[in-house]
Amino acid sequence: MLFKNPILRTVRTGLILAGIGMLGLSWASAVQADETTKAETKEAGQEVPLAEYIDQQIRQGWADNEITPSPVATEEEWIRRIYLDLCGRIPTLTETKSFLEDKNPRKKAILIESLLENEDYVRNFTTIWTNNSIGRGTPQRVSRTGMEKFYREAFAKNRPWDEIVVDIVTASGHYEENGAVNYILAQMQMPDDGVQLTAMTTRLFLGLQVQCTQCHNHPFNKWQQDQFWEFNSFFRQVNKRDHRKLDPKTGRQVDDYSEVVWQEFTGPVYYEKRSGMMQVAFPRFQGHEVDPGPGVDRRAELAKLIVQPIGNEPPQLAQAMVNRTWAHFFGYGFTRPVDDMGPHNPASHPDLLARLSREFAASKYNVKDLVRWIVNSEAYALSSQFGDKNKIDDPAAGEMPLFSHMYLKSMQAEQLYDSLIVASNAHQSGNGNWSAQEEQRRRWMQQFIVAFNNDENDESTTFNGTIPQALMMMNSELIDKACSLERGSFLFEEMSKPGPEAQKINDLFLAALSRKPTKTEITKFQKALATYKQNKLNGYQDLFWALLNSNEFVFIH
Repeated sequence: MLFKNPILRTVRTGLILAGIGMLGLSWASAVQADETTKAETKEAGQEVPLAEYIDQQIRQGWADNEITPSPVATEEEWIRRIYLDLCGRIPTLTETKSFLEDKNPRKKAILIESLLENEDYVRNFTTIWTNNSIGRGTPQRVSRTGMEKFYREAFAKNRPWDEIVVDIVTASGHYEENGAVNYILAQMQMPDDGVQLTAMTTRLFLGLQVQCTQCHNHPFNKWQQDQFWEFNSFFRQVNKRDHRKLDPKTGRQVDDYSEVVWQEFTGPVYYEKRSGMMQVAFPRFQGHEVDPGPGVDRRAELAKLIVQPIGNEPPQLAQAMVNRTWAHFFGYGFTRPVDDMGPHNPASHPDLLARLSREFAASKYNVKDLVRWIVNSEAYALSSQFGDKNKIDDPAAGEMPLFSHMYLKSMQAEQLYDSLIVASNAHQSGNGNWSAQEEQRRRWMQQFIVAFNNDENDESTTFNGTIPQALMMMNSELIDKACSLERGSFLFEEMSKPGPEAQKINDLFLAALSRKPTKTEITKFQKALATYKQNKLNGYQDLFWALLNSNEFVFIH
């Protein structure tokens, strides 16, 4: 139906990002000023304020590697980025125009605070952590609704991260009455004495990959086989109970609900070394032993231990969350992968990781504070464009990230869905409550998950330009909905208004790409639209379709 005109078919809309201004202060001068400030602060016995420290540490990496950072991103590039990272969607046309027209010099900081209070921030981080916890394809006997409800309430109330993790690790009860148990149920799809639960908990919440140590000592990091089973012994009191009920229509027993219950377990865990010799392991974490006797709730004891500092270092729980959150905003964390931290895998900026982790713990694990520190940093405000002076900063090629420019990230399936909905104004339809909207979103998402999801929740991109993905984007029902000419749709309401053609093209670019078109782009599209003669709405429809299917739309930059 769309893109009928042969001239418009030739128009390429994977367009180069808009040109951007230079930094007001030269980078070399800034580094020199930083060194002076650090020396003065050290002499006074004071710690450099965190915001300054973040910028200093990143700048030092640039100096050490003799690279020059990219210029500051344009306001158009930045607003699209911040909406996608915080709210999981592109800004609306109205939101973009309002920000670009605002002359307040503090408008970025004001917008950040506004978005942190936006319900879309809650939805976005609920989606991220639900996927992290149970995957996108919901396992059997797991309630996605329950897991989402738990995270939604946690992020809406800005609950401390350590409390959230403790609730998950110690969860028990009905899988919808206590949604936190769904994390545990998702790891108990088969009887394995808590092996999967052990491996996933260390990866997701502690940033440690220990799964291979169930059979042998880790060849690179400090985790040994006995440590895996010591950690595993904390989960031996966990049991899953499935309930069934009679279906009156069929007369058969069907699934009802599942729950996590406590079971008695005392003494050691027995495991076999590669030599065939049997060994015992008692509950112990980071050198702290727990009474293995009866009546001791081992998970409750573990919850106390994971929030404790490791000698002079901040808790591993804090380090893991800082690293993972940094990676969410920059595309790469301080380690690669983000869930494999330790001496065997040095961080790109170890002092910065340590300081952020200490501050995060000192803030009582305030997730919004952690987000503020990151998105208000100098590095986050840089353009994704790079040149000869910082082209070596390429983590995709295996280099250590230096954060001298913003790395391209492809949209997750959920971000793509929500952005298409925003582009079509469907988000303003107000269809029911949160549960009803989420159910509709889930149904729409199924076809996107098949085409875009690798279901590993790792750092790899979800859109890599395969033919099925391209066809999915070009021909899906959702794309048709986004480009609808029905009354109430974005295209009908905005393009039917009186006004100059150039302004309408401008609005299409702002709605899809959050930026204004260049003069060259306006000229090309005006020539293409001229071929539609009396049917200009179809011309705007094809143009919008092309913009939504461009690389520039799919990528976060």
